[in-house]
Amino acid sequence: MNARQMLMPLFWIAPIILVALSGCDDDLATAPDPTPPDITYPAAFVVNGGSSTVSVIDLATNAVRRTLPLTGMAWPHHINLNGDKSHLALGVPGMDMSGGHGMGMGMTGMIAVLDAVTGTVTHAVDLPGMNHNSAYTPDGAEIWTCQMEDMGTVLVCDAATLAVLDTITVGEVPAEITFSADGSMAFVANGMSNTVSIIDVMTKDVMETVPVGGNPVGAWPGADNKMYVDNEDGQSISVIDVVSMAVEETVSLGFMPGFAAYHAGLGELWVTDSTHGELVYFQRAGDQWQNAGSIPTGAGAHAIAFSADGDRAYVTNQLAGTVSVLDTAMRAKITDIAVGVKPNGIVLKE
Repeated sequence: MNARQMLMPLFWIAPIILVALSGCDDDLATAPDPTPPDITYPAAFVVNGGSSTVSVIDLATNAVRRTLPLTGMAWPHHINLNGDKSHLALGVPGMDMSGGHGMGMGMTGMIAVLDAVTGTVTHAVDLPGMNHNSAYTPDGAEIWTCQMEDMGTVLVCDAATLAVLDTITVGEVPAEITFSADGSMAFVANGMSNTVSIIDVMTKDVMETVPVGGNPVGAWPGADNKMYVDNEDGQSISVIDVVSMAVEETVSLGFMPGFAAYHAGLGELWVTDSTHGELVYFQRAGDQWQNAGSIPTGAGAHAIAFSADGDRAYVTNQLAGTVSVLDTAMRAKITDIAVGVKPNGIVLKE
C-alpha cells in the first residue's frame, strides 16, 4: 500500500467528524433553557384540580407558556391574586368538587401561596378542615379561608406566615369567602345553612346573616354594589344589596350555576351552566334579570374571569380540560385552550 492509499481513509473520516461536531453544536444551541422565564407578561393562572398543577396562559397569544407543579397538593380549587400582583393564594380542599359542592367534613385542607412572578410555591400550611378557597384582604396583609364543617368558621391568617390570627364563627359548611368591591366586608356562603354571613373586615364581627337559596357556594362581587350568590340546589342567583345587606332579587335559572360574574361595561350578569357546557347571560328587563342568550363553552363550564378592559372573558371547563376565550361584545367564542385535568379556579394578572 502506498502513502496515498494510506491517507485516503483520513480524507473520508475528517468530514464525518466535522458533520458530527456540527450536529452536536446544533443540539446544544436548541436545548431548552433549564430555568423557565419569569411570568412578567399578562397572564391567566388556571388551577387544574385533577392534575394538581397551574397552567399559565399568555393573554397575548392565548397559549400555555408554563405549567406549575403543585407537589403534594390534592385537588387544588380556587386561586386569588393579592393587590400588588406579587403573590397568589390557593385553596386546597383535598377532594374533587367538579360535580358540585356537597358534604366533605372530616377531611383536611390547605392554604398554599405562590410567587406570581417565578411561579414557585413560597409557603403552605395544612388546615384542620377542608377549605374551598383562600382570599387576600384588599391590603394584602391577611388571607382568609373557611373551614367546611358543621360548625363553620373563618380563619384569618397572616399573609406572610399563614399563622392564624383570628377565628370567626359562621354558618354550616361554609364554602367560598369573597370581599365586597370596596373591600370593607367579607361574604361567606354557608352551604348547609342556606345563608350568607357578612363580616366587617376591620372588626372581624359578623354584621348580618342573610337567608338565600339552597346550597349557596359563593357571593361574587359586582361593580354595581351588589353581590351575586350562586345557589346550586336552588338553581338560582340571590342578589344581595351591599348597603342594605339584604336580598333584593332572586333570579331563577333552571340549571345548576357554576359561577356568577357581573360585566360592568355591558351591564349584564353572566352565569356558567355546568350541565350544558355553556355561558348564559342575563340582561335587565324592567326591574328584573332576564335570560338573554347563551354561548357554548365546554363540558363542565365553571369559573369566569373578565379582562381588565372587559373585552374578553375566560371560562374554565372542568370536564373538557379547556379554557374558553370569549369576545364579550360579540358574545362569541374566540378559541379553546387546552390546559390540565379538571380546571376550575382562574385569575388574571394584567
